[in-house]
Amino acid sequence: MTFHNVITFQPLRAINQPHFFILSKGKNAGKPIKESCPNCFLITIKNEEESEKLYWLAYTLWKSNFWHQYQIGSVIPFIRISTFKINFRNEVIKAYKKHQKHQEFVNRIRQLETLQQHYSNTIEQIEKLKWVLLQNQLR
Repeated sequence: MTFHNVITFQPLRAINQPHFFILSKGKNAGKPIKESCPNCFLITIKNEEESEKLYWLAYTLWKSNFWHQYQIGSVIPFIRISTFKINFRNEVIKAYKKHQKHQEFVNRIRQLETLQQHYSNTIEQIEKLKWVLLQNQLR
């Protein structure tokens, strides 16, 4: 099992380990992101391979609305760092007990994300082509 550290992100703190961020406030609280933002937790890991595994585990938890039950706040929902640490650690332990199944799941999710990105790019290109055709029709 891997060792990971969860702390509140501070922009002036130097980060020299593999890492990713988790949004801590708003409707997307619990969402893993690669770039920092003002309201997020920093998760540092010993190596890049483990970082990818934990990133996709966090993505799975966020996408399945796992963190909604732990959000508090009436105007802007947020997750407490202590709550996040405990529950994320428990989910990491569960995932490592089912390592092979989790790895297959992560591979499938990556493939779907790649496919989704490809289709998004295709739709964007189609929209640009439609715009050019409409502009030419008006001339």
